[in-house]
Amino acid sequence: MTPGARIAAAIEVLDRVLSGTRAEVALTNWGRANRFAGSGDRSAIRDHVFAALRCRRSFAALGGAETGRGLMLGALRAAGTDPATLFTGEGHAPPAPAAHEAGRAPDTLEALDCPDWLAPPLRAALGPDFAPVMVALQHRAPVFLRVNLARIDRASVIARLATEDIEARPHPLASSALEVTSGERRIQTSTAYAEGLVELQDASSQAVVEALPLTDGQRVLDYCAGGGGKTLAMAARARLRLEAHDAYPGRMRDLPVRAKRAGVQVRLTEAPRGPYDLVLTDVPCSGSGSWRRDPEGKWALTPDRLAALQAIQALVMDRAAALVAPKGVLAYATCSLLREENEARVAGFLSRQEGWLPTLQRRFTPLDGGDGFFLALLTRC
Repeated sequence: MTPGARIAAAIEVLDRVLSGTRAEVALTNWGRANRFAGSGDRSAIRDHVFAALRCRRSFAALGGAETGRGLMLGALRAAGTDPATLFTGEGHAPPAPAAHEAGRAPDTLEALDCPDWLAPPLRAALGPDFAPVMVALQHRAPVFLRVNLARIDRASVIARLATEDIEARPHPLASSALEVTSGERRIQTSTAYAEGLVELQDASSQAVVEALPLTDGQRVLDYCAGGGGKTLAMAARARLRLEAHDAYPGRMRDLPVRAKRAGVQVRLTEAPRGPYDLVLTDVPCSGSGSWRRDPEGKWALTPDRLAALQAIQALVMDRAAALVAPKGVLAYATCSLLREENEARVAGFLSRQEGWLPTLQRRFTPLDGGDGFFLALLTRC
């Protein structure tokens, strides 16, 4: 496919996304309907689509319309490329830009790709980092690996990966973290991945697990395990009696296979029975810290949805707290940047529950290199 044809395909996918189809679904459906497209074409189209979704407001302003065509016109103008060089109307390229598609310079919040209603709470949470964080969220997230330090060290993994044309370097956020600088599409077919020596996991997510007070012999529960990334990261840190739970057990269906590959034992449970020495609650949240990876979430979030999430977070904390042993720890984590989901939820918990001592609160933002995350540790007195 020519560059112009790839842009035309991205326009088609974006129009489907803007009409309500999830981006992954729209991309899959396009690929099935256009089997002539090679892997390079599909990858380029995917990059166009997600770049446009991360910068939806600014590209729409620059492109003159919040449509697939408008977003791609805006993307080229943002990159300093004259759209007329690719919007030629020749072959499968989109038609040339019309006079009414000249676009305009985005205003302040448009330029930061920030929804108007989210600007005040994000400013309150981030302070002077507000604009730099929003700029960081406009760009593609790095690819990180977690080294299974129970089985191998970072230097040895870096050497193993290099033999399969995957380049990686240590990242300072966590002792297990590697940032992949080249060959990321080869990771899941690499021998290091197949042997459980590495897992794909954001560096901030790894730093959250590294901050947990884990020691050999503890009984530990991952209460909102999801796919089990943090479960496996905990298992690599200490010899634990580890259990995983999720309100939707189907999310954990791959965890037993991944645990076996990593050489660890994890028990799945639908009905946790305490007491546990540590309970991790990585609660459902807005995902505002990971909008680089899920840009659709930024535009789909509403005040009502945010309020509903806060209610869920409070409920999860209260239920999980009942499972914590005396002197045990409740770990509360989100991938959110918002105080409403972080510090406010901890304060609300402490006002409802007696006998808990806050021992740590830490916030990560994309300026640290990984996704935005929040962690609070609460010890039962």
